[in-house]
Amino acid sequence: MVKVSKTAERKLSQLLGFLEKKWSVKVKLDFIKKLDKCIDLIKNDPYIFPESDKKSGLHKCTISKQTSLYYRFTADTIFIITIFDNRQNPAKLEKEI
Repeated sequence: MVKVSKTAERKLSQLLGFLEKKWSVKVKLDFIKKLDKCIDLIKNDPYIFPESDKKSGLHKCTISKQTSLYYRFTADTIFIITIFDNRQNPAKLEKEI
């Protein structure tokens, strides 16, 4: 099971809106495909991506050069904590995790 935090939902919605407005629907759909692929990889093997140095038990999946997904997991649930724009000040990430 995959659970998505309100923060991750909000940030994903903002990101998809930005991609469509600034670039195109195709760019947005390509990003969604990459995100889906990452989530499938995590569901199959939650240890596949390295643990973040930000917090113990928090893993970081790089979706694109600009965007990372942070998640935790238990035996039966993956919790998507946030989706982070890597170009932002890293201190902002501390508030989201």
